[in-house]
Amino acid sequence: MAAVRDKTVVVTGAGGGIGAALARRFAAEGARVVVNDLDEAKARKTAEEIGATAVTGDASGIVPQAREALGGAIDIFCANAGVGTGGGPDAPEDDWALAWDVNVMAHVRAARELVPEWLARGGGRFVSTVSAAGLLTMVAAAPYSVTKHGAYAFAEWLSLTYRHRGIDVHAICPQGVRTDMLAATGAAGDLVLTPTAVEPEVVADALFAAMDEGRFLVLPHPEVADYYTARAADPDRWLGAMNHLQRKLEERSEG
Repeated sequence: MAAVRDKTVVVTGAGGGIGAALARRFAAEGARVVVNDLDEAKARKTAEEIGATAVTGDASGIVPQAREALGGAIDIFCANAGVGTGGGPDAPEDDWALAWDVNVMAHVRAARELVPEWLARGGGRFVSTVSAAGLLTMVAAAPYSVTKHGAYAFAEWLSLTYRHRGIDVHAICPQGVRTDMLAATGAAGDLVLTPTAVEPEVVADALFAAMDEGRFLVLPHPEVADYYTARAADPDRWLGAMNHLQRKLEERSEG
């Protein structure tokens, strides 16, 4: 892919799952890749597999170190690291804070570092791994749903603000993906996500198709577009359908 070959790319949360699939695909298309993850062993394993450079640590502060590893410039940044915090208003303050920090503020901090550089040279690409929960919502996971809405809103804002100045933005919004995060979602994930879950490579394919077509919204599960349309057209009907899922989840828990 001409838009990727010889470009410098950073993928956060790339020790496994979607991040690793994205890193592999970028490397296969001829990009020079930095693999970032909190888990040093996982980051190094992915990096060694694809001939990339591992830069470990918190995704919120990774840009300067990654830029140095790539020779001074980052062309494409994939804000992929995320946490799947569950619970409702009763979830601990620390859980809410972590969800905001990783799912939203890490994206903001990366853009704060990158956007001035991209504006100065007339181009760059920001890829935000959001979730279908950012367009819709997820039962039993208020911190996750709320912060993924925030991540989507930030990606949308970046796109509408800078697209005429050469910055391309993509928001990846899958439903279930067969990763460790899906495995940790428990009964809610089994009910809502597992039946239609896809492999991480499907997400990478969907991103590359969107980049080729110049599309902002990346939907590895195309049916999410219909759900999103239904949500906007008739919010009460959509909320009723989601409440039906909530009741089914409660029935399973009681059983």
